[in-house]
Amino acid sequence: MSDRLFIFDTTLRDGEQVPGCQLNTIEKIEIAKSLEMLGVDVIEAGFPVSSPGDFQSVVEISKAVTWPTICALTRAVENDIRVAAEALQYAKHKRIHTGIGTSDYHIRHKFNSTREEILERAIACVKYAKNFVEDVQFYAEDAGRTENEYLARVVEGVIAAGATVVNIPDTTGYCLPWEFGDKIKYLMENVRNIDKAIIAVHCHNDLGMATANTIAAICNGARQAEVTINGIGERAGNTSLEEVVMTCKCHKELDIETNINTQRIYTTSRLVSSLMNMPVQANKAIVGRNAFAHSSGIHQDGVLKNRESYEIIDPKDVGIDENSILLTARSGRAALKHRLHILGIELEREALDKAYESFLKLADRKKEITDDDILIIAGKHHVPNRRLKLDFLQVTSGVGVHSVASVGLDIAGEKFEACASGNGPVDAAISAVKQIIHRQMVVKEFLIQAMNKGSNDVGKVHMTVDYNGSHYYGFSANTDIVAASCEAFIDAINKFVK
Repeated sequence: MSDRLFIFDTTLRDGEQVPGCQLNTIEKIEIAKSLEMLGVDVIEAGFPVSSPGDFQSVVEISKAVTWPTICALTRAVENDIRVAAEALQYAKHKRIHTGIGTSDYHIRHKFNSTREEILERAIACVKYAKNFVEDVQFYAEDAGRTENEYLARVVEGVIAAGATVVNIPDTTGYCLPWEFGDKIKYLMENVRNIDKAIIAVHCHNDLGMATANTIAAICNGARQAEVTINGIGERAGNTSLEEVVMTCKCHKELDIETNINTQRIYTTSRLVSSLMNMPVQANKAIVGRNAFAHSSGIHQDGVLKNRESYEIIDPKDVGIDENSILLTARSGRAALKHRLHILGIELEREALDKAYESFLKLADRKKEITDDDILIIAGKHHVPNRRLKLDFLQVTSGVGVHSVASVGLDIAGEKFEACASGNGPVDAAISAVKQIIHRQMVVKEFLIQAMNKGSNDVGKVHMTVDYNGSHYYGFSANTDIVAASCEAFIDAINKFVK
């Protein structure tokens, strides 16, 4: 009989720590419901003590989701644990995830403490959490760089204190796969009460080995994988859910089963990408645009003769329908609604009508409408009303002339106009917006990304705006890159102008 691997998804906690990818509570609930349909066992819904927004998100997700365990993160601090327990009050299945750093880097420099004191704090926080919930998970932060013998003492101590799951994170993404696998093997062989808890792993991708480290850990006894959709997360990201799940599915010799409905992987991937305004890289394993594309003539010939010549995964197994309906300017609302449904997005009638109008305008300019195009269109009509909206934009630019932009803004129903020159059309447009807003704002980061190819392509713009010492992130997409840049700037302003 195959061993069961529990999938612990931290997209809504660790994944949301990506700059510019913050979600509101409604968006978090939408992703949580999609994760439930995907079949994840545990949803880490947030870090309740960190902000009122995170607290409320954990509360509302607990109400919205039925069968997965809802997990809340804490530090080894009693107030953190009390707040987490309060946030989890409506969860049908609840878990507190508490812990502390165990490497000498953390013990000496972060806590200015000793190994014995940290061991005592680890045991104490688990015992305290057990007063509120039965299911307590302990994390040994920076376990990847923690000396194995000491780590084994910590693991044994927290299991004795009542931990049901012990998380061994490679917090800095430092470990090599065989090294991390050996660490899990050492714990399995040297912790006397190891059979009383599930060993979990949480790997980061700083050296590009998060999935490899996670699989090495599973091969040596870990039975919970902590993952995110699309591998998103702090710095270089976390272990990718889709990579771990499909590795286990492809490699039958591992004899590992998960509860994941793999045919919902693509839908969930696109939903997270859309709501977090974070594109999936084209060559991303499993869910990237090129994951099942073959350009080499030899590869194409082989795939046509037998798909398994060059594909180890059937695209349909992850929810990619090779025979999907093609959308053009002649497609109706029903076709757009159907495609949105496949991508995991449901729009109310008014929002769908507006999205369809945007779709027709884009379809007139582009020969091929992609899923990424559709998600961008839907995203524009999926967010709450903004205080600032772009009414119109007219730009004059060229070689040997100054760029000039005329901008019209709708600010809470009032109309404003301004005209400005600049060092190029984008600078001119942003300068005109600044004239209307009258605030000291600086564009700190400006990224333009083409989605597919061709001069009629949609360009995505990500922008970081500095205001009063804080960073605000803006996003937009348009076939007109100047318009997209102006809209991204306005999107960032909407984050601080009330």
